[in-house]
Amino acid sequence: MDILLRAAAITIEVLLLAVIAYAVLKGARLTVFDLGLSPKYRRMVTVALITAGGIILIFFVAHLINFYPEI
Repeated sequence: MDILLRAAAITIEVLLLAVIAYAVLKGARLTVFDLGLSPKYRRMVTVALITAGGIILIFFVAHLINFYPEI
C-alpha cells in the first residue's frame, strides 16, 4: 500500500509541475513572438520549446523518484 501511495503522490506532483512548466513555456513562446520574431520561425520555436519541456519533465520525474521521501 505504501508503494502505491508514493507512486500516486509522485504522479500528482509531476502533473502539477508539468502544468506550471507548460504555462511558463507558453508564456515564453508568446513573448518571443510579441517581441517581433517572424512568424516563419513558429515551427522552429515550438519544437525547441517542446524539447525543453520534455527535458524539464524528465528532470522532475528523475528527481522525484530518487528523492521523494518514504511514506
